[in-house]
Amino acid sequence: MKSEVKARPVAPPRGRRLGAFVFLSPGLTYLLVLLLVPLAVVLSYSVFQRGRYGGVVYEFTTENFGRLFDPLYLSVVGVSLKIAGLTTLIALLIGYPTAYLIAQLPRRWKTVALVAVVLPFWTNFIIRVYAWIMLLSGPGLVNSGLKVFGLGPLELLYNQGAIVMGLLYSYLPLMILPLYAAIERLDPQLREASANLGASGFTTFRKVTLPLTVPGVLTGCLFVFVPSFGNFVIPEMLGGSKSIMVGNLIRDQFLTARDWPFGAALSLALIAVLVVLLIAQAWAARRA
Repeated sequence: MKSEVKARPVAPPRGRRLGAFVFLSPGLTYLLVLLLVPLAVVLSYSVFQRGRYGGVVYEFTTENFGRLFDPLYLSVVGVSLKIAGLTTLIALLIGYPTAYLIAQLPRRWKTVALVAVVLPFWTNFIIRVYAWIMLLSGPGLVNSGLKVFGLGPLELLYNQGAIVMGLLYSYLPLMILPLYAAIERLDPQLREASANLGASGFTTFRKVTLPLTVPGVLTGCLFVFVPSFGNFVIPEMLGGSKSIMVGNLIRDQFLTARDWPFGAALSLALIAVLVVLLIAQAWAARRA
């Protein structure tokens, strides 16, 4: 009986390793300069104290992290979670049928539909938000249309509904595109086999299409929830001072209250929440 000899892994040549390093160095430099270094600065500020007139006093303290559990700040986090979660849910309810219909279009029309989906990204973000202010304001287009039916004017601006509308408009394409990619990769023979076995269209969707597109659903939900949770421009412009989200709170600590240590602690807490969401999404995708 011949003994089996296991082949030892061959180390890549030195030139190949050098070439890989050359190609990776721009991305690694980008991460180091624009991500790791600022993150280290934020982490260092979070354990220092605020000066009497602002700035940073380099005396170690953990008080900044203790303030995170103040009921006032926890209520802001709760509002942010509610708005971001509602935006994500509505985006999923709108995005899934839209992505499914785009996937069923003839090939020449798919490109047109996808371009229409990403078309808002070609316009400046601030201009799009200002457009919503003009639409939802008292004398705006929406209230003018409601007056025709005797329903206006309504308070459509400077409330949480306006924030959800602005976030939904801004990030809906980030839900549609991953869902479209997941649906497009489905083997049509699976759905044909389900229909041939007597399953209805809804049963086929519930037991074949939806389970196989769960990774796309999770990715789209993450892409919408994360920027919605930390956004501060849309809550500031469409929500006014009535609805404060985590992004506004962090911005105010750095620019208004000049409490950089507490602002750094809030930023780290937000990053920790997002990292947990990323881990949960990766775990759920593997399970699916």
